[in-house]
Amino acid sequence: MRRNGWAIFAATAAFMLCAASYLTVGVTPAAADNSYWGANYFPNVPLITQDGKAIHFYDDMLKGKIVLINFIYTECGETCPLETAKLAQVYKLLGDRMGKDIFFYSITVDSKRDTPAVLKAYAKRFHTGPGWYFLTGKKEDIDTVRKKIGMAGRLDEDPLTGHTSSLTLGNEPQGQWMQDSSFDDPHFIATIVDNWLTPGYRKAGNSYANVPKIDESVGGEGPSMFRTRCAACHTIGGGDGVGPDLLGVTTAHGRDWVTRYILAPDKALAAKDPIAMALFKKYNKVKMPNLHLTPVDVKTLLDYFDKQTATVAQAGDSSADSTGAMKPEPVSTKTSQVPGRN
Repeated sequence: MRRNGWAIFAATAAFMLCAASYLTVGVTPAAADNSYWGANYFPNVPLITQDGKAIHFYDDMLKGKIVLINFIYTECGETCPLETAKLAQVYKLLGDRMGKDIFFYSITVDSKRDTPAVLKAYAKRFHTGPGWYFLTGKKEDIDTVRKKIGMAGRLDEDPLTGHTSSLTLGNEPQGQWMQDSSFDDPHFIATIVDNWLTPGYRKAGNSYANVPKIDESVGGEGPSMFRTRCAACHTIGGGDGVGPDLLGVTTAHGRDWVTRYILAPDKALAAKDPIAMALFKKYNKVKMPNLHLTPVDVKTLLDYFDKQTATVAQAGDSSADSTGAMKPEPVSTKTSQVPGRN
């Protein structure tokens, strides 16, 4: 019995020694070779950029990069324009990292209509720049990408209007992936990319103690609604952005018309309302999204517009910062630099 016991012990020890050797030598940590969240997971299907260039999803778009991916279609009259305008703010905040280690990919879910030329015109409307690609391709390839990054539509949804408005963010070399709302605060999204998805990149000396204090005068429902619904495309007294400056808008067009337009801008365009058509033509044919606001919401917004207009008029400075410390900078109206143009 004792001899058998020693034999069992020896066999067990030998097994444990082999197992330990395998664990220390034979297995490479996932973070080192990215064996799971890399080429073995992501499809390498071809997609086509707004410049007509064919690129592959994994090899060209993901490998070695930090990326933000969303899905749009150019004829969308609801969420897509606001999504794109919000990302334009994130783009500005990330600055010279764009096109170097950080890339944006806006992929259409309407590949039949959204040709490279259509996508290029759409990108130009939002003043996009290097490192931001608008892509089309075969429907089955786009569906494959959507499924693999967890953004596939449900079977009972309309293939266009039912597409998700989420944003996928990832650091491919590190195998870090997450999702956020495309409508989140642009500063928060930029912080996710700069700090959470870029280990070691955080600038020395940054701390919560350095965060600017919020001006209490811009607190409340009106300013909050403006920042989350309007500020991606508009300012109040800061000049035109993607859309018109809203300083004095209720005086210029009448409060009743502005109310009707904000409630249903898509219907105003469909009915060929002359003011709506003129604005659409003047501002690069960017469709104002139907935000599905209630009449109470719209009244809150217009009261805020009027209050800020009066404040600017009283100060005698039409370029005043009309939204306080939390106001995003207006989107640049300079000539856009679409990827591949220069």
